[in-house]
Amino acid sequence: MATITFSGTAYSCHADETVLEALIRQGAEPPSSCRSGSCQTCMMRAVEGTPPPDSQKGLKPTLQHRGFFLACICRTTTDMQVALAGNEALPKVLVTVISKTQLNPQTLRLRLQPASPFEFQAGQFINLHRPDGLIRSYSIASLPSEGVVELHVELLPNGQMSQWLHDQINPGDQFNIDGAHGDCFYLGEKPQQNMLLIGTGSGLAPLWGIARAALEQGHQGEIHLFHGSRSAERLYLVDELNALTRQHSNFHYTPCLSGNDSQGFTAGRANEVALKQFPKLNGWSVYLCGHPEMVNNTKRDCFLAGAGFQEIYADPFTISGQ
Repeated sequence: MATITFSGTAYSCHADETVLEALIRQGAEPPSSCRSGSCQTCMMRAVEGTPPPDSQKGLKPTLQHRGFFLACICRTTTDMQVALAGNEALPKVLVTVISKTQLNPQTLRLRLQPASPFEFQAGQFINLHRPDGLIRSYSIASLPSEGVVELHVELLPNGQMSQWLHDQINPGDQFNIDGAHGDCFYLGEKPQQNMLLIGTGSGLAPLWGIARAALEQGHQGEIHLFHGSRSAERLYLVDELNALTRQHSNFHYTPCLSGNDSQGFTAGRANEVALKQFPKLNGWSVYLCGHPEMVNNTKRDCFLAGAGFQEIYADPFTISGQ
């Protein structure tokens, strides 16, 4: 008989019942609906212990990698500590700003040194805690092998956090972060698979990390990254991305401008340019980051173009007065 620890309480789980059945039998009320592994309402995360592979059927590989499982089909004989999928509070980690540079007039690159071990995958995000309690989320652009956490912070009109980071934070300053969160990252389980990466604005940050993580791990499939903006001055890392195309024959970078003057770059919205070039995405993995409308519309379009739902990773950058 296994012991399931949930919300600080230990529950017994018999061999003939699922984790969900065990919790409900003993008075817990985790969310659930279909109880057949279809709706994913009962999805949980194993904080400690390993969920059986059968309990992860239908979940994205990145979610499986992070220990998520479906409680309604999870039969386990080993002890686990579990949490609801949306309840992922992680300890705060103190970081020190080690560099601050401008990538373009609107986008700041912050490189942070954690004071204690901090595990992450390129493309995940952290929550940044300002001393007065304000919290905002930023994607991680760096690789774990680099030993730092890199953020690309876009300056937003009346943005409380972004203006503070742009105007007041300097090298040597410290604050707390928590994470890493999110399932938009590269796993390396299908090295032959073609990859399509589409981002707008600072949505390039996670894609910059994901592309380099794939190349660092020897990805052999084609990697196509499309980055879009309205004007050339809002593009960034152009030289670095062009250098990457020269270093790796399977990496391709297309900067796109949606404004009236393409200024020598590809004209059009990045998502439209990408799907015009690749109208069939069967067997591809897709990563979408940036403006929520672009991400949500392109997620649908990529699915209609043949990309499997489990192979589409989306990170919409919701604006909340940053």
